Amino acid sequence: MLTVNQKTTYLEQGFLSLEGVIPVQDIAEAHRVIDDFVERSRNVQSHNEVYDMEPGHSAIEPRVRRIKTPLSLHSIFSKIALSDCILDAAEALLGNGVRLHGNKLNMKSAGFGSPIEWHQDFAFYPHSNDDLLAIGIALDDSFLENGCTLMIPGSHRGLVLDHHQEGVFVGGVDMGKQRIDLSQAVPVPLKAGSISIHHCRTLHAATPNRSAQRRRILFIELAAVDAFPLRGVSDIAQFDSLILRGEPTRSYRSKAMDIRIPLPMPESQGSIYEIQTQFRPRVFDEG
Repeated sequence: MLTVNQKTTYLEQGFLSLEGVIPVQDIAEAHRVIDDFVERSRNVQSHNEVYDMEPGHSAIEPRVRRIKTPLSLHSIFSKIALSDCILDAAEALLGNGVRLHGNKLNMKSAGFGSPIEWHQDFAFYPHSNDDLLAIGIALDDSFLENGCTLMIPGSHRGLVLDHHQEGVFVGGVDMGKQRIDLSQAVPVPLKAGSISIHHCRTLHAATPNRSAQRRRILFIELAAVDAFPLRGVSDIAQFDSLILRGEPTRSYRSKAMDIRIPLPMPESQGSIYEIQTQFRPRVFDEG
């Protein structure tokens, strides 16, 4: 699925976008399912195992900012995220053997979608090597005004930066303290049905949604089969069951690199939105 030039772009920049990957009929079905989940959220008062809520969520005005583990909640999400075109692209970048690491549906409703501050995914889940990536599947057109992802090109080749403040993991990087030039940041706009792929060490963020158009992106996080999570595995059979391509191994590959462990965790845990509530100074105002 990926050309030599596309692979080179990913290796050099730390991210890549591909147009027209997901069929329009699958996007339309996902919209219908998401609308149903939002409608049902009227009966939910706060975050739970399915929903992460925006501030101001209510039964009268439901505000959902994330549907957690959507692949386990409806078949349309698995159909989209685990399609051959997605897994072929991942395997082209990770090598033979791909494991599902995580999945989520991030939602920015019109006019109030929350931002996500600058961070590196690898800071949240260090592994024995860094052959991990995230694929964002645009279910709506995503552009700067409605909260598209921002990336720092080439940042995946640098250090894993400090995501702690006052000795506590807060899930964000103080870009001024780290002397990161924000003028380097580039938006990654996507048309509905297109995808972005970014390396687990790439610095990225997402702006608030200040537009009248909603923005929903289905994210799937994937790891090479021989990448082992440094915080351990409690059930090896369950861990192996997440392999999407390739076979289980007991020989995990290590890479000489800097490692940061996301401990201790803050009092407010859960999604990145909750963890980042304690992060300062914020780059983005709430939507």
